[in-house]
Amino acid sequence: MIAVGVTWSGGDPRWSGLSEPDAAAVEIALTLSDRTGEPVIAVTVGPGAADTVVRAALAAGVGRGVRVPAAAGASSADIARALAGVVGDATWVVCGNASAHRGSGAVPALVAAELGIAQALGLIAVTIVPDTEHATEHDRDADVPTVQAVRRLDGGRREVLTITAPAVLSVEGAVARLRRPSITAELAARTQEIEFAVAPSGMAPELGGVVHPYRPRARVLHGPVGDTFDRVLTLLAAGTPVTTAETVTLDPPAAARRIVDALVSWGYLPGESLTEPCDP
Repeated sequence: MIAVGVTWSGGDPRWSGLSEPDAAAVEIALTLSDRTGEPVIAVTVGPGAADTVVRAALAAGVGRGVRVPAAAGASSADIARALAGVVGDATWVVCGNASAHRGSGAVPALVAAELGIAQALGLIAVTIVPDTEHATEHDRDADVPTVQAVRRLDGGRREVLTITAPAVLSVEGAVARLRRPSITAELAARTQEIEFAVAPSGMAPELGGVVHPYRPRARVLHGPVGDTFDRVLTLLAAGTPVTTAETVTLDPPAAARRIVDALVSWGYLPGESLTEPCDP
């Protein structure tokens, strides 16, 4: 199995998608899959809106999508623990080098630490070749490829690496351009099932529910009384004087009483009107 970790940057799910580093990571994972025949799984950590980035990976050709439910803005350590719990059996774990909402690039390193495997971070070039020198005899029989990569160092220097599985690869956005999905794949990804994994213990849960515009509490009105005509007049508020805005000049305690009394009478606050004076 080849795993690719994708991050959700937040915002409106209709417009949010894969960042450039994550798109490059998906392409590298798909290229590894083309070479080895291993299935690819895309994993993200976040609320329901994070399904957007998983579906983008599915449209590009990823076989499975998994989301670990978590509150938006989870820490890098929590995200790494959640990812490690899903990708522990992966031969290769590919991630973007920086998430759009944090930019620290710490998650791939933390995932490698959680899994206890090699890591290659800050890659600016990746080449996949058959392993002829560094693989074990078992790996040669399984035709496991080797990744040759160039890593960015401080001071404008570069480092050339030869990486064998299992390992975590962290790539920059310029490493690869994500293949363009077909219309059929785009439509299929919209309805493809996304699996859910259990979040690690102690991790902040996903905040569910739908956010609605604020609506004031309903006003409590007494039922109409009297004969039929009187009840109809009451229901229609016929004869009720029209209330218009008024300007009242009061000292602070009286102004506070007036405001609270009005809010109670309008049904915005529970309880009875104030009878005791307010302290200034």
